[in-house]
Amino acid sequence: MFEGLFQPMHLLVIFFIALLVFGPKKLPELGKGIGEGIRALKEGMKDTTSEQAKSPSPEVKNTEPKS
Repeated sequence: MFEGLFQPMHLLVIFFIALLVFGPKKLPELGKGIGEGIRALKEGMKDTTSEQAKSPSPEVKNTEPKS
């Protein structure tokens, strides 16, 4: 479904449209903001997985009625 989606020509067209929409002064700021957001997301995911590995899993209680 997504085969060949990000070919070099497609990326150039996307960059050109972003340049027209945001202008040359805003693109570096926009790229920096996106990069910081992705970095924060990765750190948050890493922290979550390390917390899950450290904490013991809770015991599952059997709630079935006894016969």
